[in-house]
Amino acid sequence: MRIISSKPIALGLFAALAVPATTSLSAQEVEPTAASSDINVYGEVPSDLSGMMAGPDIEGMISQRRGNTLMVTAADGTTSEVRLSSATDIKARGGFLGLGRSERGADALMNGLPVSVQTVQWGSSLVASEVRFSNEDQEVAAMIHGGTNQRFVSAETAIEENAAATEALRGRVADIDNYIIRASTNVYFDTGRHTVSARDRAELCRIAEEAENTDNALLLVVGYTDDVGDYDYNQELSERRAGRVVNVLQQDCGWAPWRMLTPTGMAEADPTADNTTEAGRAQNRRVAVNILVSKAVDGLGG
Repeated sequence: MRIISSKPIALGLFAALAVPATTSLSAQEVEPTAASSDINVYGEVPSDLSGMMAGPDIEGMISQRRGNTLMVTAADGTTSEVRLSSATDIKARGGFLGLGRSERGADALMNGLPVSVQTVQWGSSLVASEVRFSNEDQEVAAMIHGGTNQRFVSAETAIEENAAATEALRGRVADIDNYIIRASTNVYFDTGRHTVSARDRAELCRIAEEAENTDNALLLVVGYTDDVGDYDYNQELSERRAGRVVNVLQQDCGWAPWRMLTPTGMAEADPTADNTTEAGRAQNRRVAVNILVSKAVDGLGG
């Protein structure tokens, strides 16, 4: 978030073996408000915001929500408390070039959602007059919030065509956690972000192509953060990163969902570098993508 102007399994272990790339992005992880932070309540928020003095514009990620109070954390780690009113205008961006706007309810505002907020002053508090976010970000946040896996369903015909192969392959690897790592790559992220760059999309498609040419290969995707910030926030952020990489692999690179182990986020676990330095933290803000082959099927043709 930035203040603009007052005017306007054992499987997770395998991912840790991925060797960090040399072209990582350097940045520092967002430090969210601690889960135990107190949120002050000053009475019922006014339902009419007209005539109230403009407050700062805020950009960041919702790091905590309790009722109608949001804690929004910026990329530099600062946190602002913002109250919601029945008069708060909440809209999502979407459609062609992101120009469309749709009215949304306050229930769409959940932890992990990047938002832009216009505020007004209410005593010593800030009240949101407008909240904007993207439909895509909200869908990812909802997926994580609901505890669902980042899965993308194929068309019915494709599912039917793949069903037999899915069952055959999963039957051979069921209850087997002894995998061979054929190859690994890492994707690195800016502070508090889960956006995959064009360069990293090309790298993901490269490893997907390598996996496609490997008999009986599965992909394991695991997201990580550095150790800055509290566990809950880092857990959600690591899941968002893993989910976005899965999105690219399946939608851009054509990787079949049935050939992917369940993606997961590991927060700050399994660091590959020293978290006491900025360079080390930058190496730990990553998603590891591993090509795995079970020893039970290794060497068997497709």
